Amino acid sequence: MRCSLNPRSCSTPATPFRERQSSRRSAGVQGGRQTSLTTGAIPSRFEKSQTVGAIFGLTPRIYASGEVEQRGRITKCGDGSVRWLLYEAANSVLTRCKSQNWLRDWSRNGARRRGMRKARIALARRLAVVMHRMWVNHAPFSALRPA
Repeated sequence: MRCSLNPRSCSTPATPFRERQSSRRSAGVQGGRQTSLTTGAIPSRFEKSQTVGAIFGLTPRIYASGEVEQRGRITKCGDGSVRWLLYEAANSVLTRCKSQNWLRDWSRNGARRRGMRKARIALARRLAVVMHRMWVNHAPFSALRPA
């Protein structure tokens, strides 16, 4: 089943971005404003927040045969435009964000160990999970690490 983003096909009237509560919450995350516009309007579309990264193709491809298990590049399944927007949001958090927040610190720690490209993909996946959780719980973004 494909999600239609056409406002005329929805049964609810289209509301501007500024008036939607979910859009205002996701705008608290750097890069969240653009990404929230493209993910559809139904939070129950995703079973768990953990699966959001896999649905947009941000998880590694796994080759497993016998005792061998190799992790490859990302799967790139799902909507490419959402994946691109999440990647751009992660890039802006890593390179342009001056404020202190736990997502930036977490991804910079990964960048020191694995490299900047893998850190961007990991942060894009984490941003998708965090924004989905914010959407479901109706909570604003907190710069402090959640317990």
